[in-house]
Amino acid sequence: MTLHELNEKDVIQVKTGENLGRIDDIVFEGQQITQVILRGRSRMFGMLGRDDDLFIPWTAVKTIGADVVMVDVEIPPPRPARSHRGWV
Repeated sequence: MTLHELNEKDVIQVKTGENLGRIDDIVFEGQQITQVILRGRSRMFGMLGRDDDLFIPWTAVKTIGADVVMVDVEIPPPRPARSHRGWV
């Protein structure tokens, strides 16, 4: 399986059913995959930046199916939006 093929699959949190996004990159140590990286979602069409990237350990990947990648990992809560001067 290639990175491109992985990138076409949604990553789903097993416990909550939440769609976390898609795999954007893979981290290797030697010849072993150690993590997958999901890029943070953009806020307000990217004008307010992005959420933090998600680094998911490869051991948390439970199943790679035809359409989805199932992971069992605790996702930290999103950080609160920063208020800008004059913005609510």
